[in-house]
Amino acid sequence: MKDLSKLEDKLGIIFKDKNLLQQAFVHRSFLNENPDFGLEHNERLEFLGDAVLELVVTKYLYSNYPNPEGELTNWRAALVNAKKLAEIAEAISLNDFLMLSRGEAKDMGRARQYILANTMESLIGAIFLDQGIEAAGEFIAKNILSHLSEILNAGAYRDAKSLFQEEAQDRVGITPSYEVLKEWGPDHAKHFNVGVYLDDELVAEGEGISKQDAQQKAAEAALTAKGWNGGNGK
Repeated sequence: MKDLSKLEDKLGIIFKDKNLLQQAFVHRSFLNENPDFGLEHNERLEFLGDAVLELVVTKYLYSNYPNPEGELTNWRAALVNAKKLAEIAEAISLNDFLMLSRGEAKDMGRARQYILANTMESLIGAIFLDQGIEAAGEFIAKNILSHLSEILNAGAYRDAKSLFQEEAQDRVGITPSYEVLKEWGPDHAKHFNVGVYLDDELVAEGEGISKQDAQQKAAEAALTAKGWNGGNGK
């Protein structure tokens, strides 16, 4: 077990159930090497935290901005995507508390980014269970919603997936759909190959270490394949 009191001090949240906080940092790979650890991995907490995060961010955007649904969807995606969540997780030092296998601990590349993003969601799930929706909302407001203005000012919400959707709807009146064509690897290190479709047409494929990452890669490839570069009229 790790001493998480420093993290509690940093977050300003004292957990009633310390095991719940600890579980938020237990990666599946750690249990492969330590099967008798005594706690589950964090994937169920991640599942819960993802839903809490989406609800809190959606309610905030709905309550504070009169913009159309499509814009709000793009803003929400920019706030809760893996890259942004990993950046925030790193800024609040979640890296220091991860419980990983020896192999995963050495990998500081893109796979670590997704582990950090998932841990951020797990932590939100743990806060929700231990402290309630108000405390989870305060944590999200302080650490995630606080980045909204910089995202809007930089136009960072226009990711490849949302751009391709806008272009497809404007040009051909079709909303793209995504399908996992292939997946491989162990549960803690999956790889995905995803296809993006316009109706029955497979426009492009993308590969990544999460479905979201693969979808973004597929959308980037689709923009290139179609020659659609964000309203250039081609």
